[in-house]
Amino acid sequence: MREYAVVLLAAALVTFLATPVVRVAAVRFRVMAAVRDRDVHVIPTPRGGGVAMYLGVAAGVLVASELPSLKRSFEFSTQTIAVLVAGGLICLLGVLDDRFGLDALTKLTGQIAAAGVMVLLGVQLAFLFLPVADIGTLSLGPDVGVPVTILLTVFTVNALNFIDGLDGLAAGVSAIAALAFFAYSYHLGLVGYDDVASAPALITAVLAGACLGFLPHNFSPARIFMGDSGSMLVGLMLSAAAISATGQTDSQTLGSAASLLPLTLPLLVPFAVLFIPFIDLVLAVIRRTRRGRSPFAPDKMHLHHRLLSIGHSHRRAVLIMYFWAALLSFGAVAISITGGTIEVLVIIGALLVVGVVVVLSPRARRAAIAAREAELAAMKERSWAAHPANRVAREREPAGPETAAVAGGVPGPVGSGRTAGVRR
Repeated sequence: MREYAVVLLAAALVTFLATPVVRVAAVRFRVMAAVRDRDVHVIPTPRGGGVAMYLGVAAGVLVASELPSLKRSFEFSTQTIAVLVAGGLICLLGVLDDRFGLDALTKLTGQIAAAGVMVLLGVQLAFLFLPVADIGTLSLGPDVGVPVTILLTVFTVNALNFIDGLDGLAAGVSAIAALAFFAYSYHLGLVGYDDVASAPALITAVLAGACLGFLPHNFSPARIFMGDSGSMLVGLMLSAAAISATGQTDSQTLGSAASLLPLTLPLLVPFAVLFIPFIDLVLAVIRRTRRGRSPFAPDKMHLHHRLLSIGHSHRRAVLIMYFWAALLSFGAVAISITGGTIEVLVIIGALLVVGVVVVLSPRARRAAIAAREAELAAMKERSWAAHPANRVAREREPAGPETAAVAGGVPGPVGSGRTAGVRR
């Protein structure tokens, strides 16, 4: 564990120190995020922070290769090198997009190419355990494993790209996801399913360090954005960690049937972590289609926009998203490790309730304030109606067409200083 802590700190430190340099270069070469109607930032902001994150990842891998206890992950597997090479390619693609604004088809082609390189260098989904209908473990040949691996990678890459909508949101959620993956991968090594010095544990450790090192520069108000170079790098590394953790060993080689449940969850952890942006994407497509607009037409109805409209501040909205990401990811890992004990389920359920209350608290507070103001207005109206002076004025009102005039204000007795029917 200490070696992984050293690797994480090395990646965080290099990323933290490299980010200001990358920011200066981004300003120099005009790699800037212009202000758009749907954006939250109000001034052009440099992007391309993914370059600093990649430098941190590379530094963490270099440090790990020199630590005796972690060298085994390089001697018996090429997965870490595969992720490093493919990550460099997809980071370069992101830099080009940050600078020149590539079209969607070009970006998709580049993502598929980077995922293909990762597969060729050793990261591939070879086994898939399905605990339903006595299916058991499916052995995926290259004709199925390769396209499924590429599909999962591209899907995760775009999911992380989609969530990058508020300052610090993608970096924080990615750090949470990486730490959850690391906890799971390290546990698998401790129980003998894999070596403690494994590729998925190392990949997630350096990724968590890079995200944490970048976050101080990216949290609101952000001085630099990670851009597509960062979001796509993070997505590729998360998908590689999930695939390498479970996709290359037969789950049924474990002796206990009770331990089969955890083996199906690492592939579900990305979906748990990214559940909110996935739901946001589905709702956006439905919303825009029903209005007769293109599913890709931008708007300001995403979940983070809704949190802001409810009344949450920018930072509070980001922290709420952190909370839900941590609850879903670490909740899934906790269930997978413990087998879903009643204590774990109760804690997760309680935190779910807390999360809902926190999300809705500004709306409930505004509703309570509005109800109190309405109650006070009604009390004032009743008090005014019950005042003796107003009762006398109403008793003196003549019947017939003159009532309207009296209601509009009839002068009272001379010197009284009062006007009948008019609230003072």
